[in-house]
Amino acid sequence: MGPTASGKTDLAIELCDKLGCEIISVDSALIYKGMDIGTAKPSAEEQLKAPHRLIDILDPAQSYSVAEFRKDALVAMEDITNRGNVPLLVGGTMMYYKALIDGLSPLPESDKNVRLKLEAQAKEYGWEALHNRLKEIDPLSAARIHPNDPQRLTRALEVYLLTNRTMTDLLATKTSPIPYDVKQFCIAPNDRKVLHQRIALRFDMMMKAGFREEVEKLRDRGDLHLDLPSIRCVGYRQMWQYLDGDFTEKEMQEKAIAATRQLAKRQLTWLRSWENIHPLDTFGKDNLDKVMTLGDIQL
Repeated sequence: MGPTASGKTDLAIELCDKLGCEIISVDSALIYKGMDIGTAKPSAEEQLKAPHRLIDILDPAQSYSVAEFRKDALVAMEDITNRGNVPLLVGGTMMYYKALIDGLSPLPESDKNVRLKLEAQAKEYGWEALHNRLKEIDPLSAARIHPNDPQRLTRALEVYLLTNRTMTDLLATKTSPIPYDVKQFCIAPNDRKVLHQRIALRFDMMMKAGFREEVEKLRDRGDLHLDLPSIRCVGYRQMWQYLDGDFTEKEMQEKAIAATRQLAKRQLTWLRSWENIHPLDTFGKDNLDKVMTLGDIQL
């Protein structure tokens, strides 16, 4: 585990070189095809060294739930262990980890018709009105969901409309936890300023690698828009808005870097309260040895 730009992929590939590991991606952005540069997707060369499961499995027009991730990850883990290898989960989508390890609440599958009705209401009355409606139905969910977060707001209302029970109520009931012995590690720089520098440097590298052209190609399809989870990914949303003429290129870069820092902050907040986790320094020379020792791994 770890925040964005902390060095997770490099360490994971090193582990695959040393051990019988197979990587399962735990990243809600890497699932999308055609979104390679802005997601910092492992390169073709890196994936050749260490193939990643759950990468490039969906078109950007599609959605992917936490429940679907848990099901797919458990299937992959069973396949890997049946062949005598070790599943190595790598990524920074903390909600995916939590659902996988602790179990998942019995939330209903998404219903396209219900979502379309809610989106139509939002267009007519505004997201603030829908947020006020959620306050009346489920005050606890409304308190943790921002009015400008249409994806989570829609989901909370959808759950109530489908089940006549609030998301808060359903989240109190969970499926069984993960059926494996799990060793958990978090990699990050000790200095937050260093992480911020790495984020800015990586975005600059993305721009040079053709990030703008990647987003232009997505826009040219004509079926994608800012309300989709894929286009709301950090960096993509800001680039899309820049191409819409909402702000200058410099403003876009500043906003994208700021949004990525906020993402890293949220990831670190999750990790600070995480139980049974071993910290690793991004620049630590003995990270591999620590994982081997603390994980009780024998070559």
